[in-house]
Amino acid sequence: MFIAAIDQGTTSTRCILFDRAGQPVATAQQEHRQIYPKPGWVEHDPMEIWAKARAVFTEALARINARVADVAAVGITNQRETTIVWERATGRPIYNAIVWQDTRTAEICAELAKGGGQDRYRAKTGLPLATYFSGPKLKWLLDNVPGARARARDGELLFGTVDTWLIWNATGRHVTDVTNASRTMLMNLATLDWDDDILGDLDIPRAMLPRIASSSEIYGEMREGAPVAGDMGDQHAALFGQTCFAPGEAKNTYGTGCFMLMNTGETPIPSANGLLTTLGYKIGDAKPIYALEGSIAITGALVQWLRDNLGLIRQSDEVEALARSVEDNGGVYIVPAFSGLYAPYWRDDARGVIAGLTRYANKGHLARAALEATAYQVRDVLDAMNRDIQARAQSADGGTLPISGLQTLKVDGGMVRNELLMQFQADILGVPVIRPTVSETTALGAAYAAGLAVGYWRSVEDLRANWRADKQWQPSMDAATRDRLYRGWQKAVTRTFGWVE
Repeated sequence: MFIAAIDQGTTSTRCILFDRAGQPVATAQQEHRQIYPKPGWVEHDPMEIWAKARAVFTEALARINARVADVAAVGITNQRETTIVWERATGRPIYNAIVWQDTRTAEICAELAKGGGQDRYRAKTGLPLATYFSGPKLKWLLDNVPGARARARDGELLFGTVDTWLIWNATGRHVTDVTNASRTMLMNLATLDWDDDILGDLDIPRAMLPRIASSSEIYGEMREGAPVAGDMGDQHAALFGQTCFAPGEAKNTYGTGCFMLMNTGETPIPSANGLLTTLGYKIGDAKPIYALEGSIAITGALVQWLRDNLGLIRQSDEVEALARSVEDNGGVYIVPAFSGLYAPYWRDDARGVIAGLTRYANKGHLARAALEATAYQVRDVLDAMNRDIQARAQSADGGTLPISGLQTLKVDGGMVRNELLMQFQADILGVPVIRPTVSETTALGAAYAAGLAVGYWRSVEDLRANWRADKQWQPSMDAATRDRLYRGWQKAVTRTFGWVE
């Protein structure tokens, strides 16, 4: 018997089958189209996403001649915040999915901020007002698709993030989990329920919202027979797959964007340094576990931009060799604020810059600057996280979080195969970076959640026993060089501010 994980990401959908040791035994993956109707707008076709999810599930089983009966449970993990509205009766979307990177809701967020600033809902939701989150996207759909709000009030339309869309198509159940709900800007962190005051402010009918469940329970049966029993947003799933079960443990996932999450235990910790307070996970009836998160919009997507828009490389994995063709960045910095800056800045008015150009600079320097941009952005987040941790530890109810901050960083995702990036990441952070043997920890976390729900694994201790380190990078850069390079990055970041009027 196996656990199947469907990992529906920003650019592709995968299905991975895992055994009891947490090892992948079969994988299938298919990309889907990226739709850009206007500058700053990013959409996906929900029907294509569902078709790809079905296809990779079938393909993964076929690779090892397995049947659906060999699948003990299915876990789903997904790109978060991406927003879909569809007809209850037909299952037909009323509009394309609006992707998390999309910035069309800037005016909606600015209008909401007039009634309490960017942190108007932070105390309840842990989130600032930003185009990133689902609530403003849903409001945009209801405002702009003719008749949508009236139909939603009448119960004809359903809302969901991608997990809800997949579960509804697979089982007919309209449900989400606490991690995905926590990214909508509509859920109250204390009650784990939709907040009626925020729904009223955005004029969103509660009737169209899914039931909020835990991250690990049986939501329903697939039409083919296997139970769908795990549901986590992709970054929460990676936290779980990296077995960061103790307060103070953290992981960083390198994908289209970059996302660092730290387990903060059973109490949500407000951030004073531009981070998000979010759900880590909730297993069945157990208490919810909260996390601090630093969300970075563009990391791997910058390498894709070098490939697709500039033509500097033919394949993404060529970027490392090109970056190694030079000794350093040549004074060049790329700040990829293509859709504004996320944590810890939260600047919708920022746009990307290439700074420090001279006649000396060549494509190798651009490639190196693109990789370093990922590491610098992670440093921004880690510094903010350490400040929040220290403030928490010094407070009266500091709990068990270490005052010293992060000691090691567990990493996963597609970019961790880039040895140059991982070494530079360790250097610019000044802490060891550890890659596990199973780097696809997002899918693994979803599998773990599903497996726990059906008894495939007995406890989180079984999962911790599965974790193995593959490689570790130790920092080797001297402090003076580290500080000099990071000052250059911080100067380049300021050049992105205020570009959009």
